[in-house]
Amino acid sequence: MAEGISLQEQGAIAKEFLVGLLASMQINAEVGIREIDAETIELSVNANPPTELGILVGPRGTTLQALQEVTRTVVQSKSPARTDRILVDVAQYRERRVAALGRFAAQVASEVVETGEERALEPMSAADRKAVHDALTENTAVSTRSEGEDPRRFVVIAPA
Repeated sequence: MAEGISLQEQGAIAKEFLVGLLASMQINAEVGIREIDAETIELSVNANPPTELGILVGPRGTTLQALQEVTRTVVQSKSPARTDRILVDVAQYRERRVAALGRFAAQVASEVVETGEERALEPMSAADRKAVHDALTENTAVSTRSEGEDPRRFVVIAPA
């Protein structure tokens, strides 16, 4: 836990910000809070139907990443010390993205094993790179590494 305000208080500040943002955008959605571990909280924005939430996700989650950063900044501005890890998800986008990246990584890994040639993936965010590395952790036929500099950092999948 960060010095200063508790994880629950940080979550409440973040939720208040997100609820206000949604109201100002005239988006009818619910904001839930889930404690992932002692230093991480996730705020989930959901609506039924979720169609109007796409504007909060943006292409490849770029708007969602920005929304998460703004939310963290709001919480940090109200905290006398550092804050804990604050994640924001919209319409289970992150969960679906991790699953899709896992499927993609497995497909590329099998191509790498078949051809014997390593393959560089397109540049990705740190979260997406982590999803690819995690998806292939138990695949002993390949290894993964990140190369390049942000924002053009990418994953290379190579034969083991």
